[in-house]
Amino acid sequence: MKSYTYLIIDFFTILIPFVFSFHPKLRFDKRWPAFFPAMAIAGFIFLVWDEYFTRMGVWGFNPDYLVGLSIFNLPLEEILFFVCIPYACVFTYHCFQRLKINPIPLSASHWITSALVILLGTLLAFHWGKWYTSATFLLLSCTLIYLQWIRKMNLSAFYFTYLILLVPFGLTNGILTGSFIPEEVVWYNNDENLNFRLGTIPFEDIFYGMMLILWNVALMEYFSKTDHSNSSAAG
Repeated sequence: MKSYTYLIIDFFTILIPFVFSFHPKLRFDKRWPAFFPAMAIAGFIFLVWDEYFTRMGVWGFNPDYLVGLSIFNLPLEEILFFVCIPYACVFTYHCFQRLKINPIPLSASHWITSALVILLGTLLAFHWGKWYTSATFLLLSCTLIYLQWIRKMNLSAFYFTYLILLVPFGLTNGILTGSFIPEEVVWYNNDENLNFRLGTIPFEDIFYGMMLILWNVALMEYFSKTDHSNSSAAG
């Protein structure tokens, strides 16, 4: 049973969101034509990054918690992670949109983005060269700047969603990093990060997760608008 740990985490992460995707008040399945291409693009980039860092020894996986199937040097469970986690998180984002739940005003999102960029930029300046820290903070900073001030995307709904998602994130990522089990499922080379953890979770993971979900959300919204424009033009 121990060898199925990571696989079970993936399964239960996506189970309830998938079942409720067909709820008449939610109908996330109607967004699949925009979501799945978004997930495929973001997932491919993150998997290339993941595989490269695995080969470099920036992080790795405990074989005791894996079923033993690998594709391109990555465990099957890790590949499924980039399907299950984005699906569950973007489903949550969609639900809040459908139910019109978002207490963060649009004006506040600019301040939140500015604060994040300043924080990430400052940490990046003092810790440049640490692979996990540098790659995550640089890419997320560029993403936020592009979406907020160039694409002018309303990020308030995303920020509220991610704030709520930090609760299940803490549970799921806590298990993966060894909070509730004898050993970690995913280990990290502390020479390549800040070596600062929230419990057992590396500080960078919060921003890595934010970027993963933000890319999925931003791409889904882009494809949704593209599909809508094409439908309007055809009509």
